[in-house]
Amino acid sequence: MYFFSRLNPPRPSFAQDMTEEEHRLMGEHVVYWKAFAEKGIALLFGPVADPKGTFGICVTQVESEAEMQSLTANDPVVRTGNFTVEFYPMPNLIRAG
Repeated sequence: MYFFSRLNPPRPSFAQDMTEEEHRLMGEHVVYWKAFAEKGIALLFGPVADPKGTFGICVTQVESEAEMQSLTANDPVVRTGNFTVEFYPMPNLIRAG
């Protein structure tokens, strides 16, 4: 199963004014998802520079929605309770190459 996820930061200005602690947590977030990218689970992830407020996206390939819920729940920034994640199944995915 493929899923599209959107990581919503605690405020629209987050990318411009994150605290040192938030910056540290974002580093942990990147390490967390990079490990899944190396395993072929996270197919792509990164920030989107929306003028209304930066947010993150990720496309994953997992066995089940429960696995997706577990991955997102264990994300270091999500565990703080300050970020929210929305994820949606993708019934089909066309990959280049």
